[in-house]
Amino acid sequence: MRVLLIGANGYLGRFVADRLLADPAVQLTALGRGDDADVRFDLATGSPGALTRFLDAVHPGVVVNCAGATRGGARELTRHNTVAVATVCEALRRSGCGARLVQIGCGAEYGPSQPGSSTAEDAVPRPGGPYGVSKLAATELVLGSGLDAVVLRVFSPAGPGTPAGSPLGRLAEAMRRAMQSGDSDLKLGGLGVQRDFIDVRDVARAVHAASLSAAQGVINIGSGRAVRLREAASVLARVAGYGGTLLELDAPPGGHLRAAIGHPRTDPDHPAPVAYPYPDGCGSWQQADVRTARDRLGWRPRISLEESLADIWMEAACRI
Repeated sequence: MRVLLIGANGYLGRFVADRLLADPAVQLTALGRGDDADVRFDLATGSPGALTRFLDAVHPGVVVNCAGATRGGARELTRHNTVAVATVCEALRRSGCGARLVQIGCGAEYGPSQPGSSTAEDAVPRPGGPYGVSKLAATELVLGSGLDAVVLRVFSPAGPGTPAGSPLGRLAEAMRRAMQSGDSDLKLGGLGVQRDFIDVRDVARAVHAASLSAAQGVINIGSGRAVRLREAASVLARVAGYGGTLLELDAPPGGHLRAAIGHPRTDPDHPAPVAYPYPDGCGSWQQADVRTARDRLGWRPRISLEESLADIWMEAACRI
C-alpha cells in the first residue's frame, strides 16, 4: 500500500510516520515544508495543479494529512488549516490515483460542551475560537468533496513530543523549574479545566486503522474520559518525584484566568496575561464519545495518561 503522508515532521505526523513505517506492507512517501521531507511542498501556497501532478506520479492508495497550524491569527490559521485542505481535496479530485484521504481534525471543532457529557460525532459543532473554526471549515471541505475520505477528530493529544506551549507542556516546564530552584511551593493557575487527553501513539494507531478501513465521515479519537488539569498536575508531580505543595490559583467566579499555568500572579518576572479563559475555545469541559472508533475502526486507546505524563516529564527533565 502506497501512502502519502503530509506533515510528517509535525507533532502528530512524526508518530504517524513511525507507525506506518512499522507496517511492512506500507510504502511511505513524506510530503512537507521541511528539508527532511521526501518532497518539499507548501500546501498553503502551492497550487492544486502542482500537487495533482505529483499524485499522478506517485499514485498513492492513501493520503494522510497531518499538516496544519495550532497557533497564529485567524488569517494564518485559515491559510494552513483550511486553504491547505482545499488544495489537497482539489488535487485528489483532479488526480487519477483514486486515493483515500485520512484528514486529521480536532476536538476544538465541537467547541464547549455540557459538563458531564460525552460529545458524539452527530453533535452540532460550535467552535469557540479561530483555530476550531479553521479546522471545522477543513472538515466540511473534506466531507463535501465527494472523495473516499474520513476525518479523525483528535481531542487533546499528549505524550512524547508534547509542545512546550501546550497546557501539559507548560505544566511540566513549571515543575522542572520549581525542582531546579528548590521551590517547596508550585503555584499554578487554570487547573479546573477538564480535557480528554489521548496519547499521540494511540492517535497514530487510529490513523493506521483508518487508512486500512472503509470508514467514512467523522470519527472521534480520544480516551473517552475527561481529566481535570489538577489531577494531571498531581500525577505529574508523582512521576517527577516532586515533593512540594501544589498551590492552585483559580480565577474568581465569572472572571478570566489571570494566571497561566506555571506563572504565579505575584511574580514580576512572569506577568500573567489577562487572557481568554479557554484559549482552545472548548470551555471548561470536553470529553469524547469514542464508540464509533471502536465499532468502525476496531480501535481503543491503550496508553494511560500516567504513561503519557511520564514521557512528557522525561523530556522536560532533560531540557537544559
